[in-house]
Amino acid sequence: MSYSIAGLLLALGVAAAAWQRSRSAGGFYDAQVYGMDRAMHRRYCAIGLGFAVFFALACALHLYGAGIAALALYAVIAVFYLSSFLRGASDFDE
Repeated sequence: MSYSIAGLLLALGVAAAAWQRSRSAGGFYDAQVYGMDRAMHRRYCAIGLGFAVFFALACALHLYGAGIAALALYAVIAVFYLSSFLRGASDFDE
């Protein structure tokens, strides 16, 4: 049950961050080079909300194994999304 609650909090946090980022045009590197435009942020928001619903159902129905498996999968998705902001600018001439 604690895995489902942790997954619910993580999914809602990433969904909120993605929604907030979708409201701005973004910088050159995230929007043009990495392809993180408004539509991509909205997709991650929708995925996060979908997982949040699943985690809430898993918690309510006491599906412990499903909560652990879904948290493992969503942790990978969240790392991919959150790491898209960390790289920064790079020089293409190198």
